[in-house]
Amino acid sequence: MKTLFVSHKFKPSSLLIIEKANEILADYESQGLILTLRQLYYQFVARGIVDNKQTEYDKIGAIISDARLAGLVDWSLMEDRTRSLRRITHWETPQDIISAVAQQYKEDLWRDQEVRIEAWIEKDALVGVIEKVCREMRIEYFACRGYSSQSAQYEAGQRLARYRKAGQMPVILHLGDHDPSGMDMSRDNEERLSMFAGGPIELRRLALNMDQIQKYSPPPNPAKETDSRAKEYIRKYGNESWELDALEPSMIDKLIRDEVLALRDEDKWEAAEQEEEEHRAALQLVSDRWRQVQTYVKTTDDGWEKVEPKPRNVPPSEDE
Repeated sequence: MKTLFVSHKFKPSSLLIIEKANEILADYESQGLILTLRQLYYQFVARGIVDNKQTEYDKIGAIISDARLAGLVDWSLMEDRTRSLRRITHWETPQDIISAVAQQYKEDLWRDQEVRIEAWIEKDALVGVIEKVCREMRIEYFACRGYSSQSAQYEAGQRLARYRKAGQMPVILHLGDHDPSGMDMSRDNEERLSMFAGGPIELRRLALNMDQIQKYSPPPNPAKETDSRAKEYIRKYGNESWELDALEPSMIDKLIRDEVLALRDEDKWEAAEQEEEEHRAALQLVSDRWRQVQTYVKTTDDGWEKVEPKPRNVPPSEDE
């Protein structure tokens, strides 16, 4: 939605930036993806429109901010994933919540699988990129926010230990920057999670990896020489680093999807899906026949209690 809040006179060069931004945002909207400002900026860098410098990022940010206020860029096509309102859900009637539950009802489709997969991503700002595919593939996902805290690692380790006890191999799909700390975080996660889980877990570094960098050529940044891990990193990879944000969101989606599909047993998955759908249909039937369900209960001073319905109010059977 484009809304004019503040009029602004733009330079021709800024109007070109706004036009290109709208093209990029529309392209990603068609893929069902919403970009952050940093992701939009990296699309400008990848297309050779601006250089990969902090001053250019700041300039793009200022232009886009003014353009949104001036009604030239759709507010709904960009988001800040680090700041959001925590809402309280309300319902108009009991039937509404039952109908909503029927639509949202999900079972643990991984319960009979040999593996239990989670996706871990380095940056909280990129959770929105993996949320769609993780929800679709029914895997849990987690933003590490750099090196994860001991509390978060312990809680995760205990969770993974329960999977191991149930006979499932925990598999962590890790996505992070290709820089001194980002690369080391994969090692750190695997070591600490294995310790807290009381046994080995499998961590697969899904991105960002050197083969992906060579294939997709994301814009580089100088490796941070002040990082305590820089010396070893520079020895292995040179003095350039790359941010995960620069990888196309659609590619991150594909990486996760392909890995999950390669790991899960499709026959077991389809059987679990069918059972879930049967249970969902039963809930929907309760919602559809809510008036008949109400004949089983009545309001009293003590709350709700079951009452015997009159014969004419008995709901028809499944075969009717």
